[in-house]
Amino acid sequence: MKQKRLQETIDFLKSKGITNPETGIVLGTGLGKLVDEISIEQEIAYKDIPNFPVATVEFHSGKLIYGELSGKKVIVMAGRFHLYEGYNPWEVTYGIRTMHGLGIKNLLISNAAGAINLDYKKGDLMLLEDHINLQGSSPLAFKGANNFGNIFADMLEPYSKEINNKLSLIATENKILLHKGIYASVLGPQLETRAEYRMLQILEVDAVGMSTVPEVIVAKQLNLPCAAISVLTDECDPKNLQPVDISEIIAIAGKAEPKMITLFKKVIEIL
Repeated sequence: MKQKRLQETIDFLKSKGITNPETGIVLGTGLGKLVDEISIEQEIAYKDIPNFPVATVEFHSGKLIYGELSGKKVIVMAGRFHLYEGYNPWEVTYGIRTMHGLGIKNLLISNAAGAINLDYKKGDLMLLEDHINLQGSSPLAFKGANNFGNIFADMLEPYSKEINNKLSLIATENKILLHKGIYASVLGPQLETRAEYRMLQILEVDAVGMSTVPEVIVAKQLNLPCAAISVLTDECDPKNLQPVDISEIIAIAGKAEPKMITLFKKVIEIL
């Protein structure tokens, strides 16, 4: 049933002229301006795509965009799905399976995250080198998951070293500070307690968020090379914890976004 519904989605999008995108992109909270750089050929609201989940978070616009960026065909999820919205892991990763079915060869993911590493500051960018899944679930743990690939996906290298090396080089060339680190994915939507931040520090986590990891696990099952960048929107120091203002997080994401756009645009050119 899942395969049939997914194929219906893919066939519908192909019928709309979405063919042979090379790179898929997932845009995180407050990170939608990359869309302005795309020469758009198709823009379809999630609600108009058969079997597609609908984004509920107010900072996510909820549409699939197809067009040209840096001379390459791209497909962009402007708005992602989170477990904390009540979606199941299959729904959260449905867009990744859809983009793979349309033919993408690489996946770029962005997210807004909190800095656990106290050397990293709000407004900085972090390239994910590894992750810890603290969401209590897996997008490969369902009946029939082996129809989509190996359910025992090897997570030795969840993030493509090749794409990460390219992004690091581009960051250096463009004088963009790009930290590298470990991302922990939690369920949310509540933020962490002081004790939880201390736990994450003990686990040697550099940043924490509520997304990305399920999408990366599915990319591994599909043998889809991927890279992910966190925009660090707050500093999670358990000894000096301040109340979090979501509007401030969105504002910081917006300020840091041009750096992320530069990295994504330039890496797409050479992928």
